[in-house]
Amino acid sequence: MTTAPATETEKLQKVLARAGLGSRRQMEAWIEAGRVRVNGRVAALGDRVTGDARIAVDGRPLARRAASVPERQVIAYHKPAGEVTTRSDPEGRPTVFARLPRLKRGRWVAVGRLDVNTSGLLLFTTDGELANRLMHPRHRLPRDYAVRVFGEVTPEMLERMMQGVSLEDGRAAFESIEPLSPEDDAANEWYRVRLREGRRREVRRLWESQGVQVSRLIRVQFGPVQLPPGLRQGRHVALKPGEVRELCRLVGLDETPTTPSAQRQKRSRGGRPRRRR
Repeated sequence: MTTAPATETEKLQKVLARAGLGSRRQMEAWIEAGRVRVNGRVAALGDRVTGDARIAVDGRPLARRAASVPERQVIAYHKPAGEVTTRSDPEGRPTVFARLPRLKRGRWVAVGRLDVNTSGLLLFTTDGELANRLMHPRHRLPRDYAVRVFGEVTPEMLERMMQGVSLEDGRAAFESIEPLSPEDDAANEWYRVRLREGRRREVRRLWESQGVQVSRLIRVQFGPVQLPPGLRQGRHVALKPGEVRELCRLVGLDETPTTPSAQRQKRSRGGRPRRRR
């Protein structure tokens, strides 16, 4: 007698993230807060679901189509200073999400954050799992910033920031510091610095630890993606398919998002895509 294969399951937070509701970390927080129900009961962190599970978030059912695999999109946005990286702000400040293109399915997930006074490159994707991996410290993707500092900067200060400085949340250091062309005012100099983590206000706090103030901060690169030349503040551009594939490769993610059933079909075809008729 042949036994039917067990129904495949996925982690609940992964299904929610893939539906574009947010990053996997955000979805874990929603589950812990009791905002998600599966088949009528409050979900718990660690739950796994099948493809026919009835999922509801904040009392609203998640459509089966929403839980399926949407096309993975990534855009680069040139954030102006003054915008916050949240969907809404109690103080009424403008939000980065207000200027993003509308989606027929899912929603945009920010890859990390920039504080309100920082401008520059901010990535958004429709794939919460991709966003989660791009942000995860284990992948150590570089984050490059152009920094204008006010105050005298000495070689000793630069060396200390390269060797490591104790901050309130642990030790921090720049991987590289590259002097850029200074302005006429010698008291305001530009540097390009690189980090491989995304702690809160880390660039500013490192410079402040040396007694100088950051007067302007622009993120110019995240991973292999650079702020596109000529992209005006408040505007966005879609990454090319090859650029999206490169991001996925760097974080060990399949280039094409698939559900367990789609993966099973692919294996049954020997890994070859089905020819369209």
